[in-house]
Amino acid sequence: MDFLKNNHNSKSGFSVIEVLVGMFILTLIGLAVYSFQKDVFSLNRIISSGLAAQDEARRALKSMSAEIRTASPSSLGAYAIMQTEISSFTFYSDIDSDSFKERVRYFVEGATLKKGVIKPSGIPLTYNPINEIISELVHDIANAATLTFSYYGTDYDGTTQPLVEPINIFAVRLIKITIVIDKDSQEPPGPMTLTTQVSIRNLKDNL
Repeated sequence: MDFLKNNHNSKSGFSVIEVLVGMFILTLIGLAVYSFQKDVFSLNRIISSGLAAQDEARRALKSMSAEIRTASPSSLGAYAIMQTEISSFTFYSDIDSDSFKERVRYFVEGATLKKGVIKPSGIPLTYNPINEIISELVHDIANAATLTFSYYGTDYDGTTQPLVEPINIFAVRLIKITIVIDKDSQEPPGPMTLTTQVSIRNLKDNL
């Protein structure tokens, strides 16, 4: 009878070692699940952020193309193009269809592509810099080694090199805009490049 009693006791419940091993295995499984979920959420965040950045840049390029394409002499009679630089481009265009030509300035400041607009006002009309309204278009710009704005003349054939500084604004017929986006250089997916080219309708020769 004592033998049966002892045998019964030895098989009832789990030993301390078995409990510890079980807890260890459950902990490993929990850590694996947590790590997997964390990676999934991180990947989803990166993809969503990248898609949002691309959409922001595409919308900006579409708007910029439409406004640059219709550039024309200012309401004071000044030439359609005011200033050309690598990181900024200033021109005149009636962007709000009110018969007045706004002075539009696209420029990169830090890691942001911005837009400045001055409506002519006063008697006589003037473009007062104090009245410039600035808005942000594209964030996370990474154009350290890439031209944001490059300019071409009447000889542009698709492979022609851009005009070099100092640029004669009267020779410009086409503007190429290149935007490189990189939210975090230490994380994927890496730099994304979007580009478009616009010929100014009112200045067209053979383009």
